[in-house]
Amino acid sequence: MSIRILSPGGLTTIQDRGRFGYQSSGIRPCGVMDTDAYEAAVELAGGGAAVLEMTMLGVSLEFQSRMIFALTGADMKATLDDIPVPRYKRVGACPGQVLKIGAAMSGCRGYLAFYGGIQVPEVMGSRSTDMKCHIGGLEGRPLKKDDILEVIEPDEKTFSKLLAEGKELEPVTYTSNIKVRVIPGPQDDAFTEKGWHDFLNSDYEITPDSDRMGLRLAGLTIESKSGTDIVSDGIVFGSIQVTAAGNPIVLMADHQTTGGYAKIATVLSLDLPKLAQARPGDKVSFEKITAEEAQTLHRPLSFTDRLLQGLKSIFG
Repeated sequence: MSIRILSPGGLTTIQDRGRFGYQSSGIRPCGVMDTDAYEAAVELAGGGAAVLEMTMLGVSLEFQSRMIFALTGADMKATLDDIPVPRYKRVGACPGQVLKIGAAMSGCRGYLAFYGGIQVPEVMGSRSTDMKCHIGGLEGRPLKKDDILEVIEPDEKTFSKLLAEGKELEPVTYTSNIKVRVIPGPQDDAFTEKGWHDFLNSDYEITPDSDRMGLRLAGLTIESKSGTDIVSDGIVFGSIQVTAAGNPIVLMADHQTTGGYAKIATVLSLDLPKLAQARPGDKVSFEKITAEEAQTLHRPLSFTDRLLQGLKSIFG
């Protein structure tokens, strides 16, 4: 069964969690920018890995089979046959119905998931689109008008059951002033005390030349001790490079595998969805935390840890 694209929107690609295990061969992970919105969309739609990621302007499409879908992420006003469709809610569609998704009112990227996921071939274990390498997704490119997406049609019993559950989640709201936590390094010692002070006490503006590869930031330059050129080493989603001119770049989902600029810090992965929804003109500030604090935030505290915290609060 299938879905026909009537209008592809601004930049719409097929993405999943990403293509991992191949950076040593120069293959970057790609994958969704906002993992929180992605997970919510997949959960609401009823499973499946591959979704549509829409940037600033959503798609219009025609359902050619019965389908369950969900829209999450950026606040993109959507209609199904001109009837408003809520974000973060499971919705059913019938053959011939037309879904139109508009421009983002807040946030930057919307996620549209379908029951069972979009059926495109896996490349190196992922269906994510890598536009630079032209692999994954649909021919390794953004969607275009009249593309056909293959999907799995839920049977009548499953369709009715999923709709009867009425599943929905709390819609996420986005702000133009974003604060993210960062862990110093791996080249944090390449920067002066003044450089660190300016980095942590400034508001940086997202520039228009930001994209899925990285967010370029304008603001106070970051002073280094003797330049920021280094022997190229590994890059991860959230690495913050500082250019020779002292300008920070936050590397995002389509980041290169290695880079030759010193990295002052790495964004806590829990905060990356905030940056994924940042728009040009939005402001970003940084808060330093330790690696130990980051690990605590990522894993639930054990009973012993909670007990120790309680005793510490009582006895100091």
